[in-house]
Amino acid sequence: MRRLTLLLLFCVGGTVSGVEPTVRIDTAVTPPTWALLERQLLDANAAACRKFFARYFDERGFLMCVERWGGDDGPDDAPENVGGWAQLHALGGADDILTMYRKAWEGHLRQYTLAKTVEVPFARDGMYYKEFPVMFDWQHNGEGLRLFNLQGLSDYQDNRYQHRVRRYAGFYMNEDPGAPNYDPKHKIIRSMINGSRGPLMRKATGLDWAGDPIDIENRFDLGHGERNYAEMVAHFKDYNDVVGDHPLNLIATTLPLNAYLLTGQKKYRTWLIDYVDAWVGRMKRNGDIIPSNIGLDGTIGGETDGKWYGGTYGWGFTVIVPQTGGLAHRNRQYWGFVGMMNAYFLTGDDKYLDAWRKQTARVNAQKKVIDGRDMYPRMYGDDGWYNWVPQPYSFNQLEIYYLSMKPGDRRYLENDAWLKFLDGDNTSYAEQALRRDLAEVRRRAAAMDGDTTTPDTRLADDPAKYNPAQVTALRQLMVAGLDPGRRASVWHTRLRYFDPARRRAGIPDDCAAMIDRMTDSTTRVRLVNTNQLESREVIVQAGSYAEHTIRSVQLGDTTTRFKGPTVRVKLAPGAGGTLTLTVDRHSRQPTIHFPWDRN
Repeated sequence: MRRLTLLLLFCVGGTVSGVEPTVRIDTAVTPPTWALLERQLLDANAAACRKFFARYFDERGFLMCVERWGGDDGPDDAPENVGGWAQLHALGGADDILTMYRKAWEGHLRQYTLAKTVEVPFARDGMYYKEFPVMFDWQHNGEGLRLFNLQGLSDYQDNRYQHRVRRYAGFYMNEDPGAPNYDPKHKIIRSMINGSRGPLMRKATGLDWAGDPIDIENRFDLGHGERNYAEMVAHFKDYNDVVGDHPLNLIATTLPLNAYLLTGQKKYRTWLIDYVDAWVGRMKRNGDIIPSNIGLDGTIGGETDGKWYGGTYGWGFTVIVPQTGGLAHRNRQYWGFVGMMNAYFLTGDDKYLDAWRKQTARVNAQKKVIDGRDMYPRMYGDDGWYNWVPQPYSFNQLEIYYLSMKPGDRRYLENDAWLKFLDGDNTSYAEQALRRDLAEVRRRAAAMDGDTTTPDTRLADDPAKYNPAQVTALRQLMVAGLDPGRRASVWHTRLRYFDPARRRAGIPDDCAAMIDRMTDSTTRVRLVNTNQLESREVIVQAGSYAEHTIRSVQLGDTTTRFKGPTVRVKLAPGAGGTLTLTVDRHSRQPTIHFPWDRN
């Protein structure tokens, strides 16, 4: 018998504020292929992660490798080996995924606090201090924090996590007198290299970046292709101009955002908005282009002879590859867009996205025809724009569109397979994506078996290529989420799921979810209970951090209006159905707290 029921406590079919509705789905369905593949992928990920953890981590949670400091291989690479695991658990992965990645995080903190340099000055007393990198750039700091910044999705009650969230934010809010990273007068982070021991206030050297001398030949295979230590130092010999602020430092804004999500204290929100606003102002003053150096006096290019494009990882940062003699263009300003995303996340103010739209337009306006082709620049130096490529400048375009949902922001995303699926134009995408990730789990597990390295011939980033956690399809299909990536972003998703029976994050056992339509104000999700004998209950939340407000829930022909961040769904054995949620996005102050822990 076909039966779809929508119940709202106290008021059926009416409008209630703050009351969580209950949806009952009783219609039996044959489990769709996508649902079975989702469950299979969750299980396969967990099994492969157990194998990986047993192979590369010891009983303390230490990564079994040679510990080193530097940009080639360093402390940030250790937790990257469990990248994706926090998302996996938050989606509904096995309980021990959390146990393993928590152990890896705790272990690496101790491991790299004990690890010391001999020649690199600022890490001689430990590569970590107060459980945080002593000082390094935010390309690497961000990579190392990608796990921690998502730990709260499943584990914010952990006392150590709560202390660290406050401590890490404090390093950038001058709450720790030993880490004077921030200048509140000029609203700058005072160096591109910074951390728990404060900013590096001198020119950096190749040694600072490359780490202590070490034998490479016949032992290690470096990711940048260097064949010996001399080439390691040569790789970084021009990475000198680090004093002053740089867009990479905008990644640090995720630390006070974490603290705000945990505590709700306004000081964290205020600091974040003030700092990002300062950068938006600099973009306006610099012709809508984000400058890559801000002087200690707050002026654009103040530490690079007035050149707005100067500095390490700046618009004009082109270096020589030592082993080939070729040029490498290493402009990293676009990583800083995470700060704009964080400010938009808290305010919903389009000015943070518009600042980047204008930069994109300015860069692409430099287009010129070379050999009959339209070419676009990526770099700017003393002689103007250079490094011409056939693709328009479109960094962060997916993120902008995802946050704004404005049709105009779909430009440069015409061929995005996931977006086409959400439009209803790529119906085979779900199964293809799930099968692709299953195949990659299998491939990496097999490759792991062929790894012949030993702990004394293995660097921290070597095992990462075998990390089996594959969450792309699950993230897109289950929660319609962005990839937090290596920039240590928080998790931007349309929906999120909680298991009220087990009091944990993630969709309950046997359940599957697929978001197959998404507009500015609506999200359509299909929910299935693949268990034919037992019912399941799931809490569906609008946004990873309850940042969206649900205004109505439609199931079949019944629509119920209310205002709140969650809806409770009861799935009968073998049942499935489709919910359409109408939402006001970014209309609530976000929180990391689980639904049952909120007032």
